[in-house]
Amino acid sequence: MKLALLGYGKMGKTIEEIAVNRGHEIVLKIEEDIDTFELDKMEIDVAIDFSVPKAAFKNITTCFKNNIPVVCGTTGWLDDYDKAVEICKKEDSAFIYASNFSVGVNLFFELNRKLAKLMNGMNDYEVEIEEIHHTQKQDAPSGTAISLAQQVIAENDKKNNWQLDHAEADEILVKAKRIENVPGTHTVSYKSQIDTIEIMHTAKSREGFALGAIIAAEWIKDKKGIFTMKDVLSDQIE
Repeated sequence: MKLALLGYGKMGKTIEEIAVNRGHEIVLKIEEDIDTFELDKMEIDVAIDFSVPKAAFKNITTCFKNNIPVVCGTTGWLDDYDKAVEICKKEDSAFIYASNFSVGVNLFFELNRKLAKLMNGMNDYEVEIEEIHHTQKQDAPSGTAISLAQQVIAENDKKNNWQLDHAEADEILVKAKRIENVPGTHTVSYKSQIDTIEIMHTAKSREGFALGAIIAAEWIKDKKGIFTMKDVLSDQIE
């Protein structure tokens, strides 16, 4: 498979290494912003975007307009997500966005959803989410933490929103910490006066994120439509 890497920082380099080891070819590497002229010269099966928030929408939609499916793991740009989906459908392309491509994190999402259902109505418990990432991460809270909060809100009759650092009674408190060389840790806690119920996912390296993105790219090749990692991993998380 011929891949374009949109964003060639630490994550892009990790994706490149794993992709090549799986027999794929990297035909285009872009530091940040894509240029249509570059795409015109290339045969590309799938583009993988791990760029920066300010570049993501342009990168993604430029690929759609050039009939290139996109796998995107860039967070912090989701105000434009619906517009990107509209363009994808108009151009009859294919798109997978995930706040986290790690297979383990997507299993964690399913666990979080099931725990949220169990805890709904348990009024003695207060839910809280904490995420820890490396100091180079540009957005806070992480896209993964936001996804976790949205899952809880969907199952909780008393929570309508989330807030960073300070929350009202109808909101989920989300805490974000930045510590050198931490790939990503996410914790969902339900605390009462007598005990705490807690689930946690700790990433040990970037390789899990990179491998998941490549698996998604392999899956989306030759498809049309809007998908999620649950579609990609449907056999594992049914």
